[in-house]
Amino acid sequence: MTLQRKYEKLQSLFRKMGSVAVAYSGGVDSALVLAVAHSVLNGKTLAVTGNSASLAQRELTAATNLAKTLGVAHHVIDTEEVATPEYAANPVNRCYYCKSELYSKLQEVADQHHLKHIVNGTNVDDLGDHRPGLVSAREANVRSPLCEAGITKQDVRDLARQLGLPVWDKPAMPCLSSRIPYEQAVTPEKLAMVEQAEDFLISLGFKQLRVRHFGESARIELLQEDLPRFYKENLFEPVHKRFLEIGFKEVTVDSEGFRSGRLNEAVTAATEGK
Repeated sequence: MTLQRKYEKLQSLFRKMGSVAVAYSGGVDSALVLAVAHSVLNGKTLAVTGNSASLAQRELTAATNLAKTLGVAHHVIDTEEVATPEYAANPVNRCYYCKSELYSKLQEVADQHHLKHIVNGTNVDDLGDHRPGLVSAREANVRSPLCEAGITKQDVRDLARQLGLPVWDKPAMPCLSSRIPYEQAVTPEKLAMVEQAEDFLISLGFKQLRVRHFGESARIELLQEDLPRFYKENLFEPVHKRFLEIGFKEVTVDSEGFRSGRLNEAVTAATEGK
């Protein structure tokens, strides 16, 4: 199926839905869903973002600004997943508890605004990854129009670029809890440390990165092509100083560089081996 046919199918899906509340993070996937739904349904689309300690405030600000640019009504709701024991224990299905909390509160918003469906930004390529949140989406009857239209991650970026969305090439930015290895407790304090550390690296001009939280240690993951600049400009010294101020006792830089989904790889491998 061509990209144009997929796009037309996506538009048709929204017409049939009639009205939607979009689980909107500000990333390219949910932004595309929001933009297309809004163009088809006009005033019958609402963007809803869940705000908690696991969401970097820079991401919330960016999501808010993009919704304004698109001219879409945007509601920010407080979610309490970090306060629940199941989520805080950080099991391999942590995302299930996060999305269950989000969709439960999102349903309340949808009901209040008389919106018929809740939709998310899951695309076809997401189905092959370790994503416990997909289970909670099914349980909550949340629809994934990108999947229904057969749209892949590359399709998402291509369509977003064609539609002029400024986030078409935005790197994936999962929640801050993804920086903490499974089975190590998630706390607001750890999440705040990660957020401050990543904010500092972003202020230095790095765009795609992670700061992994290992107890008192921070492991920095930058793109391979960014590592030479990091060392050539002697950035480790100011980074190390700032990270100590944040509360880390040790700072390392991963020589292998950034790779999305690294903490999920062991889980996926174990699942496939069964």
